[in-house]
Amino acid sequence: MADPPRSDLFPSSRLDSDAGALFVLQSKGEWWHAGFHLTTAIVGPTILTLPYAFRGLGWWLGFVCLTTMGLVTFYAYYLMSKVLDHCEKAGRRHIRFRELAADVLGSGWMFYVVIFIQTAINTGIGIGAILLAGQCLDIMYSSLFPQGTLKLYEFIAMVTAVMIVLSQLPSFHSLRHINCASLLLSLGYTFLVVGACINLGLSKHAPKREYSLEPSDSGRVFSAFTSISIIAAIFGNGILPEIQATLAPPATGKMLKGLILCYTVIFFTFYSAAISGYWVFGSNSSSNILKNLMPDEGPTLAPIVVIGLAVIFVLLQLFAIGLVYSQVAYEIMEKNSADTTKGMFSSRNLVPRLILRTLYMAFCGFMAAMLPFFGDINAVVGAFGFIPLDFVLPMLLYNMTYKPTKRSFTYWINMTIMVVFTCAGLMGAFSSVRKLVLDANKFKLFSSEVVD
Repeated sequence: MADPPRSDLFPSSRLDSDAGALFVLQSKGEWWHAGFHLTTAIVGPTILTLPYAFRGLGWWLGFVCLTTMGLVTFYAYYLMSKVLDHCEKAGRRHIRFRELAADVLGSGWMFYVVIFIQTAINTGIGIGAILLAGQCLDIMYSSLFPQGTLKLYEFIAMVTAVMIVLSQLPSFHSLRHINCASLLLSLGYTFLVVGACINLGLSKHAPKREYSLEPSDSGRVFSAFTSISIIAAIFGNGILPEIQATLAPPATGKMLKGLILCYTVIFFTFYSAAISGYWVFGSNSSSNILKNLMPDEGPTLAPIVVIGLAVIFVLLQLFAIGLVYSQVAYEIMEKNSADTTKGMFSSRNLVPRLILRTLYMAFCGFMAAMLPFFGDINAVVGAFGFIPLDFVLPMLLYNMTYKPTKRSFTYWINMTIMVVFTCAGLMGAFSSVRKLVLDANKFKLFSSEVVD
């Protein structure tokens, strides 16, 4: 791995010989393209986990946490975009989170901390996307062929094969149309599921509503912090600098418009999914509300056409999510393997790209088949990954860049957010790992069942 960059090693001319910048993080996009990328990175099938997160918090605390996370992440992403704009105006345009952190904080070790956390998040989401897509295929297959013999890992292999083909799209910018479709798909399956939940809740077949929390005080505390970690993971993305890098310069002000587009979609999808799902299923909410609508025993609780369409929309969007979160890995590969003096599609660059991206997707597919523990892993990723990158570092980077006075409101609100979410991250990490350990006896390698 290359030595971490220092603040005097970021001239704009460096991008001319940077294959990761020239081939993967091409700066050609408009603000709405950034909005599509952001929405795909944040608004995914994990929003169907929100009723499950409310299960550990209850109505009042669930609303407070959901709203607080939304406001804080919007604020954090806005601050980070301002830091990126500031650096660009100073002649140091950063297209990678790790370089931004190392430059602003002046610490070489931050380069490696950020790249480690980013890699863990992106690989984890890549694995999760393939796992959930395989589960979607499994659901459809089981509905059509109840006595079928195909296993979950076989569907994961099918999804992996499709992802290997799609992974050859060369740049982040080339995903703009796919991510526009992804935005529409997220609205589609959310409103289908919300409609199914409302219809069920108003029908005579509505399940008995129970909103009780864990009986013990310690259990309620651990469940609450696990739920906070899940919500943090749902709101997080960890790749905002890479998304802003796709904007055609000057990028100043464009990211705010993209954020507004993204958070408009978030408002309509997050609240509707959380409220309708928790209202109907309460403390029986599953880690995926579709599982509540399709119980293992008895008839489905929603029209099969509605559930089928929702599952298909989720499946299609998961391909886009897997592609978005693979871009950092592809950028690293391209930077170290490609030759900028050759064309993007020259055999010199095409062959390494084909081999490396195929190996990366094959690894993600293998891990998804071997470790189907998505529900528990989601909370761990939120605590260890998204909280540091999306709730702590943006405020620190802003304070270090703009240097607001210690008497200013901005300084103290940033410090408060950093302290509160650092503590929440530590507690969430402990709670999430605790749940992972408690559920360990349910884990089976290459299982056909995804642990809730």
